Amino acid sequence: MRVLVTGGCGFIGSNLVERLVKDGHEVTVFDNLSSGSIKNIEGLNVEFFNEPYEKINSMRDKIDIIFHLGMPSSSPMYKSNPYLVGKTINEAIVILEYARRNKCKIVYASTSSLYNGNPTPYREDMPIYVTDYYTECRYAIERLAKLYNSLYDVKSVGLRLFSVYGPREQYKGEYANMVSQFIWKIQRDEPPVIFGDGNQTRDFIHVRDVVEAFMLAAEKDFSYEIFNVGTGVEHSFNDVVNMVNKALGKNVKPVYKPNPIKNYVYRTLADTTKAERILGFKAKISLEEGIRDLILSGINPT
Repeated sequence: MRVLVTGGCGFIGSNLVERLVKDGHEVTVFDNLSSGSIKNIEGLNVEFFNEPYEKINSMRDKIDIIFHLGMPSSSPMYKSNPYLVGKTINEAIVILEYARRNKCKIVYASTSSLYNGNPTPYREDMPIYVTDYYTECRYAIERLAKLYNSLYDVKSVGLRLFSVYGPREQYKGEYANMVSQFIWKIQRDEPPVIFGDGNQTRDFIHVRDVVEAFMLAAEKDFSYEIFNVGTGVEHSFNDVVNMVNKALGKNVKPVYKPNPIKNYVYRTLADTTKAERILGFKAKISLEEGIRDLILSGINPT
């Protein structure tokens, strides 16, 4: 199968590309390298383009499926540059238009941030309360995907990712998941900084589990669907610090500071019922196992 991965040099994208190549697919990567690195796909047999997404229209061979992950993935990115909202939506339209003309399927990354303001656990049928530029952008893309399905039968699956961590995240720097950031700090015997009391929780999911969800979404014949991709288990930031210290044999204490973030989300937790029942997806890697795996990979931020 001929596959296109946008953002394929990024954290999640490169892990997905590795799996696709391993499974024997012909992979093309588009990435502007804004938060990823070509080093993430070194040694993988892929075709790489550092080009605008419009260039996919000039590709000779027809793409069978597009994995669209090449979108800014952190709220502060949009807050510092609101014009990213329009740019990201327009790029999604480029992808949807290609799929319309070429009858290919799209699996794209959405976000659990859409649930902000709802009680946990988060279900796919909950109302969406837009709280920032980031959530507006991702919700708009979900709505456009639904529109293209209604008007043109473009098949798509949106995966609302929870708090993803794992290898190849070092190039994200300050935008990396808290699990990775805490590991990097404690490895250097530096106290991790926690805003608040550390009892806030996240549904942390390992990137290998996320890749499995993308593969399942691609393999199954959905017309239009949205799925949560989380573990259904929440852990506090204090839990993460304790697990990292235990795995490293250290006892580095965090520094607690007042939380300066307006509309801060104190808990995230996925209801995984729909993903288990319809997608056939259930996360397998525990947070403790994932932390040990990440430490053994021995990669620190650049």
